[in-house]
Amino acid sequence: MSKKLNYSKWNSWYQRIIKDFGYSEDADTEAAEILEKMLEDQDPEKQTSLLKEKIQNKCVLVYGCGPSLERNISEIKRIGLNKVCTQIAADGAISALLKEDVLPEIIVSDLDGRIEDIISANSKGAILVVHAHGDNIPALKKHVKNMPGIVIGTTQTKPLTHVFNFSGFTDGDRAIFLADSMDAKTILLAGFDFGDYIGRYSKPSYKRDRAMTPIKRKKLEYAKSLINWLASQTNTLIINITGAEDIIPGIKNLKWIE
Repeated sequence: MSKKLNYSKWNSWYQRIIKDFGYSEDADTEAAEILEKMLEDQDPEKQTSLLKEKIQNKCVLVYGCGPSLERNISEIKRIGLNKVCTQIAADGAISALLKEDVLPEIIVSDLDGRIEDIISANSKGAILVVHAHGDNIPALKKHVKNMPGIVIGTTQTKPLTHVFNFSGFTDGDRAIFLADSMDAKTILLAGFDFGDYIGRYSKPSYKRDRAMTPIKRKKLEYAKSLINWLASQTNTLIINITGAEDIIPGIKNLKWIE
């Protein structure tokens, strides 16, 4: 867990979430234990050290899958933010990034994005932080052992030896909690719209943006609340640059990027 946020603080959120959505804590625990077994040969201290090496005291860009994602990527490349910040893709955002020849350092995923893109990025050096929950046990069993690169496990329930809990619910807000846990200097959010449409990179089957569904809206409301809560708990600067028409002119010259 984060030095800033202990398990008991996160667990109060988690209990609200599973009650509200009808999720099973037992199923989430089972998924974590399955992933633990898959990763039992790893050195947990080395795994967290790898994340810290990428994130600690650095500017971190977290890409969500909102409708603004492609526009944000284009603007980020134009001003060179991708050259000076560590980049984390939340699940399906990896597909948009690879399309633009951008390889993030880290992917945070529960494996419902485009698997071939996750495998491709992982093979090229992107660390996969894979999340275990009750609904993705088949995907864990099918894909984790086939990943060619570094894989680190996370859970929503009690952390295990090789499966961590950095806090967070959706792939997007979990990526932000991860960055904060690893002591990022600044966290910039791109593709975090929280609007009326679901971005087309949210699911591999989507060909275009879709109207927001009640269940997706509910998940995003929790994600937004969690991000706001984290912002109130940490000294890390968190800025959502998603809606900016021009992403803060001169941003690359600001001291918190250095």
